[in-house]
Amino acid sequence: MGWVTGTVVYFLVWWTVLFAVLPLGVNPDPEAEAAGGWRGAPRQVRVLRIVLITTLVAILVWLFIDWLVRADWLSFREGWLAKPND
Repeated sequence: MGWVTGTVVYFLVWWTVLFAVLPLGVNPDPEAEAAGGWRGAPRQVRVLRIVLITTLVAILVWLFIDWLVRADWLSFREGWLAKPND
């Protein structure tokens, strides 16, 4: 995997992981509706924590994908998945 492809794959993985991590640890404020807010709004927005968790998980997922792409046993050029030579 080249650096451009790796960067694109990492960005896609990061974005997907962000939406998986976003609802973790959110405690809705039941009194927010009375104050003019939405009742599902979190009490505290912890953006830095969410970004750090997302980045760490995305790095692990990206490393696994990179290992999978480089693995010989999953190659379509050689091995049991390769097209048979006639």
